[in-house]
Amino acid sequence: MGINHWPEGERPREKLLTFGPQALSDAELLAIFLRVGVKGRSAVDLARDLLASFGGLRALMEADQRDFCAARGLGSAKYAQLQATLELSRRHLASQLARGNAMTSPALVRHYLTSQLRHLGHEEFAVLFLDTQHRIIRYESLFRGTLDSASVYPRDVAKRALELGAGALILAHNHPSGVAEPSDADRRITDRLKDALGLFDIRVLDHFVVGDGEVVSFAERGWI
Repeated sequence: MGINHWPEGERPREKLLTFGPQALSDAELLAIFLRVGVKGRSAVDLARDLLASFGGLRALMEADQRDFCAARGLGSAKYAQLQATLELSRRHLASQLARGNAMTSPALVRHYLTSQLRHLGHEEFAVLFLDTQHRIIRYESLFRGTLDSASVYPRDVAKRALELGAGALILAHNHPSGVAEPSDADRRITDRLKDALGLFDIRVLDHFVVGDGEVVSFAERGWI
């Protein structure tokens, strides 16, 4: 039976409008995104099939284009739509950060950095550049690949901070292994950056290491 023939209170779209998106299951939310099912399967049935096939919502959302488009009921149009939705979410978080003080919104900063870095299959080192009142100027990814004390260049970070007129910054990078525990190299990189930026009176406020479902803050550890 198609969703249009379901009782109104059980239809995902009507349920969302009545109770809010938090009341829906992953399959129901995905069904709204899919809009239609396939022959013999409603949109909700198809959503459940996809979640089971990919191993959950996160794996589906982070699937590469080839794997995503190969799944039944999906394709390049849906992939483009999903990527646009994810990017809108990231930009919405960025706009929320831009309206306030980064140090008074630590949960939002953590959420934003996680959305930018968690899904990457390679290490990436990024910086949130802040003004002297700790308002966001810009987020930029500066280094990519295996990170060690020789591959992150303090002069490049300092140069970019001066170009943007930053008075402080928050460092962030991901661990593709999923384990967020900082390494000795992570701590050495942070110390080198603190020393170099301190010469220009630019403060390093924190360094976040993003893992799989976990984020470690250097400031919370008392390392900054």
